Amino acid sequence: MHDAHLVFGILTLTLAGFIWGRFRYDLIALLALFAGVVAGVVDPGGAFAGFGHPAVITVAAVLVLSRGFQHSGLVDLIAAQTLKAGGNPSVQVLVLTGVVAVLSAFMNNVGALALLMPVAIRMARKNDIPPSRLLMPLAFGSLLGGLMTLIGTPPNIIISSYRAEQTGEAFGMFSFFPVGGGVALAGVVFLVLLGWRLTPSRKGQGSADDVFETADYVSELTVPEKAKANGWTLPELADACGEAIPVVAVVRGKKRVPGHQFHQALREGDILIAEANPEELKLLEEKGGLKVGSGESFGEKLAEAEDLHLVEAVVRGESRLINRTVADLRLWERHGIQLLAVAREGGRLKQRLNKIRLRGGDVLLLQGEESDLAEELPDLGCLPLASRNLNIGKPRRLVLSVTVFAAAVAAILAGWLPAPVALAMAAVLSVLTGVLPLRDAYTGIDWPIIVLLGALIPVGQALETSGGAQMVADGLLAFGAQVPPVVTLVALFVITMLLSNVINNAAAALLMAPIALNLARGFETSADPFLMTVAVSASCAFLTPIGHQSNTLVMGPGGYHFGDYIKSGLPLSFLVLLVAIPLIMVVWPL
Repeated sequence: MHDAHLVFGILTLTLAGFIWGRFRYDLIALLALFAGVVAGVVDPGGAFAGFGHPAVITVAAVLVLSRGFQHSGLVDLIAAQTLKAGGNPSVQVLVLTGVVAVLSAFMNNVGALALLMPVAIRMARKNDIPPSRLLMPLAFGSLLGGLMTLIGTPPNIIISSYRAEQTGEAFGMFSFFPVGGGVALAGVVFLVLLGWRLTPSRKGQGSADDVFETADYVSELTVPEKAKANGWTLPELADACGEAIPVVAVVRGKKRVPGHQFHQALREGDILIAEANPEELKLLEEKGGLKVGSGESFGEKLAEAEDLHLVEAVVRGESRLINRTVADLRLWERHGIQLLAVAREGGRLKQRLNKIRLRGGDVLLLQGEESDLAEELPDLGCLPLASRNLNIGKPRRLVLSVTVFAAAVAAILAGWLPAPVALAMAAVLSVLTGVLPLRDAYTGIDWPIIVLLGALIPVGQALETSGGAQMVADGLLAFGAQVPPVVTLVALFVITMLLSNVINNAAAALLMAPIALNLARGFETSADPFLMTVAVSASCAFLTPIGHQSNTLVMGPGGYHFGDYIKSGLPLSFLVLLVAIPLIMVVWPL
């Protein structure tokens, strides 16, 4: 079999694995790398060379610097000012998307979004508008902002490194700005004037002192021996509470009976699976004597605990909770945290709580001591959504953080150091100067992305060396033989953008870069417009919640469904295409 066909087969299975989502994308990427080695299309001696690639080093350094910005209080200072926006939704969207776009240009866009999400939710509650109106524009704004600089998003770093390999010269820090800035500006204007109006009006899960106002949690409550509800029927329990609380099912022993079919009296040990918000859970505890949770160990420790807090948190796209059940996690025993309830996409979950397999974007209601929650949630890959007091940080750390980063940017612009070296040095200096503790530097690195890049870089190189990229380029060249090259640029843009909506944007850039280069060679034109097309389109995943972690992160808190992203994302995608291609043709002519 031709090597190119083997590479296509591996990539097809890899894409299928990404779309399936059963296993995390870094594991799929490693399997693709190993398959390439076994198939003979990846040199075993260079199988792990991708982990030392300049793009991987640059991405890791940017993630550390982003964490330094957060730790110094710089971003919180900006977020605090954002809260002063007025009550007009258009003004709120302008402020939120504008701030997150600027932040995303210089730090990890998921990190920028994570910092501003609680601000957006607080703003929505304060002005009595659904969080769903603000969160999707905020996520899209984080993607648009990443287009503006070399370090704004991994695809830019990948394309810059690829250009350096092929031509000997990388794209500069602000080489992306003329195109990316124009696209970002057009995108923000769209979101302010029209985009937020196309988002659904749903409560989702907003954050406040009383936690979420939603009836879409799945919670478990146990009937203790001395509970008032012991001997009551479900209608009698509802009468005692003064309102109807939907009980999905009652579990007695090993038997699970749907709530509407359970006509017996409750008794000790029964477990009620209910859809209830925290206020309703509290009502069931007070009026019926029920206990939240079904684990004995938690119940015993709960009686001893004096300082337990309720917190809502959204499961991040790279969380180690993903695809694991609640029973597997043993959160209380390992982390001192009890999972009380789960909400997903504003919809109902019918499973037992301990049988639910968690996904990115799920919203969790957690209980534990305040110190445990603060320490363990980042380690678990969860973003707390409760209103928080913004930490302005120490002035010295803030000044050091900005100075170190500015020095790195100056070294890159002056040509004294290449970007990977300058940014890596800045990351180390952030630790040495006390801006960022060493432990936080390591936890700030998104390791699944690092593994994805390191594993897929050799596979992407195999696509080129096997002739596979040339085969795809030949097909596109045949398509564009009778039309101007700009039409092929549009086709390349659309293909890459669609690909980035179903797989990680870094993976899309890695796969499409060699195809773009071969297209340029076929047209006998500059490679820059084709590479820039891939860079922009790979970061414009507006159509699905799975194409980018920012989209996944707002899904649960906004109560969004899968199809909601298309309503606002499709016109934004068309706008990006209409703005980007002419700008590329002007700034990077064929």
